[in-house]
Amino acid sequence: MPRFDNAPKKATNLSLNAKVLEMARELGMNLSQTVDELLAAEVKRRYWERWNEENKEAVAAYNARIAKEGLPLAKYRSF
Repeated sequence: MPRFDNAPKKATNLSLNAKVLEMARELGMNLSQTVDELLAAEVKRRYWERWNEENKEAVAAYNARIAKEGLPLAKYRSF
């Protein structure tokens, strides 16, 4: 999973809805911070969505194995 903390900032240009931008400024929002946090959340969501798609066969095989054979070391569980 990519980590985004402590990464340097990079200037960029965005085209935003003018009315939304105006309201955000009226509300005193930090646009860079807000967009950065929302974009990072969306990148993480899409990363895991892609990971799940790419690994769905392996996950299904693992789940089938656990269903058939049980959990490894299950005999040592105390709960």
